[in-house]
Amino acid sequence: MKKFINFLILIIAFSGFSQTEENPIEIKTSVKKISETEYDIIFNATLYKGWYLYSQYNPDEASLPLEITIPEGENGYKLVGKADEKDTFKKYSDVWEKEEIVFKDKAIITQRIELTNKDITIIKLNFFGQVCETACINIDELFTISLSGAIINNDISINEKSKELSKKLKLDLINTALLKSSTEDENNTSNGLLNIFLLGFVGGLLALLTPCVFPMIPLTVSFFTKQSKNKSKGVFNAILYGFFIVLIYILLSIPFHFLDNLDPEILNTISTNVWLNIFFFAVLVFFAFSFYGFYEITLPSSWGNKMDNASSVGGIIGVFFMALTLAIVSFSCTGPILGSLLAGSLTSDGGATQLTAGMSGFGLALALPFALFALFPNWLNSLPKSGGWLNTTKVVLGFLELALAFKFLSNADLVAHWDLLKREVFIGIWVVLFIGLALYLFAKIKFPHDSPIKKLSFSRISFGFLTLAFVVYISPGVLKNPTWNLSLLSGFPPPQFYSIYEQESDCPLGLDCYKDFDEGLAKAKEVNKPILLDFTGWACVNCRKMEENVWSVPNVYQTLKNDYILISLYVDDNEKELPKNQQFDFLKENGRIKKIKTVGDKWSTFQVINFKNASQPYYVLLSPNLEILNTAQQYTDKETYYSWLQKGLQNFKK
Repeated sequence: MKKFINFLILIIAFSGFSQTEENPIEIKTSVKKISETEYDIIFNATLYKGWYLYSQYNPDEASLPLEITIPEGENGYKLVGKADEKDTFKKYSDVWEKEEIVFKDKAIITQRIELTNKDITIIKLNFFGQVCETACINIDELFTISLSGAIINNDISINEKSKELSKKLKLDLINTALLKSSTEDENNTSNGLLNIFLLGFVGGLLALLTPCVFPMIPLTVSFFTKQSKNKSKGVFNAILYGFFIVLIYILLSIPFHFLDNLDPEILNTISTNVWLNIFFFAVLVFFAFSFYGFYEITLPSSWGNKMDNASSVGGIIGVFFMALTLAIVSFSCTGPILGSLLAGSLTSDGGATQLTAGMSGFGLALALPFALFALFPNWLNSLPKSGGWLNTTKVVLGFLELALAFKFLSNADLVAHWDLLKREVFIGIWVVLFIGLALYLFAKIKFPHDSPIKKLSFSRISFGFLTLAFVVYISPGVLKNPTWNLSLLSGFPPPQFYSIYEQESDCPLGLDCYKDFDEGLAKAKEVNKPILLDFTGWACVNCRKMEENVWSVPNVYQTLKNDYILISLYVDDNEKELPKNQQFDFLKENGRIKKIKTVGDKWSTFQVINFKNASQPYYVLLSPNLEILNTAQQYTDKETYYSWLQKGLQNFKK
């Protein structure tokens, strides 16, 4: 079982992709002549921080090894043995339970070739390998190499204007070694996955309390525990049933990983695509009204019937189809929750990997009761009876779905610069929604499937007052000068400067900032101050959390205001086009051309080519002469961030 679970983990990791839009490895080639017929082809690879490339000598039944081959149809030369490797080391894999051989940071791989046709001057080699961080991707690149060292013309070219503007994107940075020792917390990614797993788990617990799932618990457990005279077999089948529930929900997320692998930008751009965010808004509104009871969302009944018939096969296969039947027939209740999880995961930085984590948590929460009650059948007596409270749970979830829907409409509004859903308008809508929820809990409003209420329960009254307390907490957010800044919701409403009231600036916290690098650099040179380069995004939740919870701290705020020139570059500003004379084609090192048409295109490319990173928030401290003053920083706490700023100032004054 342990091996099987580890294998599932590997599938999840292998299918995922980092949030960067570029490959996390850059490979350059060079040629060394050994004799008239022998040459060494040197692959010099640079890996992004935290990524590993697996050696060609990696053990069997482990991560995919490196492989250099001659493409099919090529002749006139052959490989001389395996490639020579430098600077590999061993790293223990919890998934494979063995030591693996990997490259970290850089790799020098030398493959000798021998000419069988002395007239050959150009060769082709295929470089295949696997690189992993918290997720894995395959690198499969074809290199066309001139044995004389001449530049190969691949018929890919850009005009002189594009060459000039591309050149301006590249900075002549000083002290770049500091970037390789970034202070980024390596646990951030794993913490993000844990958080989305826990959110999925909570969603699964809520789904348990719906009319489609809750009544199934005692029926299913009783079926397993009473189906056989052998009690242990019944318990085993119930636990297996729960395991298959988890597996089914994990498998539902796998197709999204294939999208990510086919084009890593697909999932990364969902969070900033206006029309996709509007689509998610519409879907969640549709789901919310189904929870209210105005209509039911169900899968075709024939699906459930077929799965139910298949479950009669018996044995492990029968148990699997029973679990699949539950997933299908409960869709009217679980679908809206899964829809929220899908939308929330795919519009986050973690993409499909976070979706899998969320689905795993959701499936585990659904599965646990079946396993636990099978082990302890006496607990079934303590379960509350089905009743009107199940529909109440659905309606409450409907209000939460509707509130969540406006987050996606807000993303579209921010990126498109429509100026419709300003911060105060967004909060005002939430105030109305949660007042509506409180009125429902106090039985002042009703929905189609509600049962008559003779007396309010203690739990219903308590939750009603808790909802009113939340309304009191968020209500000041509609004022020009709120009593508090809603720090508990940081990153969810629009930023504070996106307001219906006149603001000092369109920068966080009223700070002075520049949204063009060249303008900010010119100002830094004029006043001789260091630069805080802030790579951010309109739809970046962690960026808002940093601005509202860390930048707002007095000592951090004063340091930013008085000691630094702030340059905020919005890498997801893909609806705002650059002037025509500033649009150009950028030729990547892998030979592909990227169209630089929008502000977001420009600054996302600028971040990747200069700092080998495409995550947000991402902070860099620079002097006016482009010297790196400290390690790069990302999402962190206020004490660490303040110390980081102070160290940058000290290095600037040296």
